[in-house]
Amino acid sequence: MKHLAIIPGDGIGKEVIDAGTAVLDAVCEISSFDYDGELFDIGSDRYLRTGELLTEEDIADLRKKDAIYFGAIGDPKVKPGILEQGILLKMRAVFDQYINLRPVTSWFPLVPLKREVPFDIRFLRENTEDFYMGAGGTFSGSRKDARVKVKREMYELEIDLRTNSSNNDDFAFEIGLLSKKGITRFADYAFNYAMARGEKKVTLVDKANVCTHVYGMQRAIFEEKSKEYGIGLEFMYVDAMAMAMIVRPETFGTVAVPNLFGDILTDLGAQLQGGLGMGGSGNINPKGVSMFEPIHGSAPDIAGQKKANPMAAVLAAQMLLENLGYPEEGKMLQRSVRYCLDNMLTTPDLGGKLTTDEVGKAICDFILGQKK
Repeated sequence: MKHLAIIPGDGIGKEVIDAGTAVLDAVCEISSFDYDGELFDIGSDRYLRTGELLTEEDIADLRKKDAIYFGAIGDPKVKPGILEQGILLKMRAVFDQYINLRPVTSWFPLVPLKREVPFDIRFLRENTEDFYMGAGGTFSGSRKDARVKVKREMYELEIDLRTNSSNNDDFAFEIGLLSKKGITRFADYAFNYAMARGEKKVTLVDKANVCTHVYGMQRAIFEEKSKEYGIGLEFMYVDAMAMAMIVRPETFGTVAVPNLFGDILTDLGAQLQGGLGMGGSGNINPKGVSMFEPIHGSAPDIAGQKKANPMAAVLAAQMLLENLGYPEEGKMLQRSVRYCLDNMLTTPDLGGKLTTDEVGKAICDFILGQKK
């Protein structure tokens, strides 16, 4: 019995997670997988009601779970950044989910490229460092000095910014930081992941020709790990990678990318595979509590209308199953999505006419049909 935290969150998150949990229930009926799910009221509704984001009680309860199944976050009634930083980013940091795994798979005929060449890219995005640390601020040049202090579980940083007192301009800044520990464990995970997939190289994406310090150190550590694991290493600048994903996506397998660039490239990847409604993701701590979610947002404009595509949530459930040691059940979910696409059992965003619940039922019916 696996113990799951179910966090529907906001907007269409509630609808797609309902479909996703129904799919997990179907898997339970035809396999050895079994779970209990505890529903957590974490999101904009509670925040608007109580002012609470992610509480210490939430964290303590979530630590007891085997995994977290998450819907979406965001509400137009809440200022942008509050929910994302106070819930989603905090959860990733608190549970040290330092790997964000996002598959980019050629779901034909949804792929918008002219060349029908299959591809299966696995983006491994470092999930806790780089420019998403919250290390930034604003200051006035009329002051002789300005300081910023950042404290995280892994490090404490204080920066003294000395300015020319004759310069009365105002400034804003954001600090990107990579630690040796963070890069090393990221590289270990990437090379182990590539090895498990039988691949001969890892592609490391960065902007080392401009950000020479942080990405220079990252390259050096990845080069050491490449020799240690006996697996090749390919360097790509992020702008070149964006172009290459359009013209030759089939040439990439395991791709390691820092936090900020990973956020951007994986959304490009989502469009390559058929849209945000086809993208699942995992926020992974290999030795702790991991969280799995669709990559789309809360889409308040269609919330409550049953138009949301649940396939991304189902593909996130696939990753959850694989992470918990049920790879065959995970493949079954992938086959169920393929079956629905082949038979136009889809929501309007993919050209179909079904509701969220109807697509979920079609997936469940396919899974239950596998029972011998």
